[in-house]
Amino acid sequence: MSTMTAKAASPPSSRVGVGATIQQTATLAWRSLVQIKHNPWELLDLSIQPIMFLLLFTYVFGGAISGSTGDYLQFALPGLLVQNALFYTLSTAIGLNSDITKGVFDRLRSLPISRTAPLAGRVIADTFKQIWAFALLVGFGAVLGFRVQTDLLGVLGALALLVVVSLAMAWMSVLIGLIASSPEKVQMISFSAMMPLTFTSSALVPADTFPAWLKTWSDLNPVTHLADAIRGMMIGGEVASPALVSLLWAAGFALVFAPIAINVFRTRI
Repeated sequence: MSTMTAKAASPPSSRVGVGATIQQTATLAWRSLVQIKHNPWELLDLSIQPIMFLLLFTYVFGGAISGSTGDYLQFALPGLLVQNALFYTLSTAIGLNSDITKGVFDRLRSLPISRTAPLAGRVIADTFKQIWAFALLVGFGAVLGFRVQTDLLGVLGALALLVVVSLAMAWMSVLIGLIASSPEKVQMISFSAMMPLTFTSSALVPADTFPAWLKTWSDLNPVTHLADAIRGMMIGGEVASPALVSLLWAAGFALVFAPIAINVFRTRI
């Protein structure tokens, strides 16, 4: 009896195994996804914004930039896929910050779970939502006249690369979501970071039209390399070099921001 009492009174181990961490991450990712059932406006918002950007950029700027909306659609849709994926990482930060301010993570803190599971679960769930947005944009773009010039393998490769890079860059948004004091400040900080990255790249306009000093930055911009790689996989062009640089940038973002975000999470929560 005394042995059983001692075992019952002993505190749970603070270390969580790899298998348990994966299971807990999957559970929390599913929690984020199943919320769509109770809040369908979240999926509607995820669907309307990409289509709105596609229509606006194609029919407002297409003629001025490329001479015709059809030519611009072929050029811009891969870039819009990149822009949408990176902007959606803002919702990762906002959702995470909302969970923190509402006390959700206060309840998770009392459970013997991995400290990385709540963060990784949110990131993975939002990555699945990005797959939906990718399919929606490509499908709607096809209705407007976009045509894939490569093959199905190229489209799947573009999706895989986009998911990997956005998954890595999402850790920067996670860090912003952890340090900001409110969802409104998360949106302001994240938007200020993402807007210059996307609009000073070759995602939406050819970088050759930039002034020399801006083109120098654009050539280094990770969004430029990602957009060029996605464009090459979907409509033809160089793939290996921009894809490799994009993966190196992804590794850099993950190695820098993921450990910092996890450390901030452990000290704040």
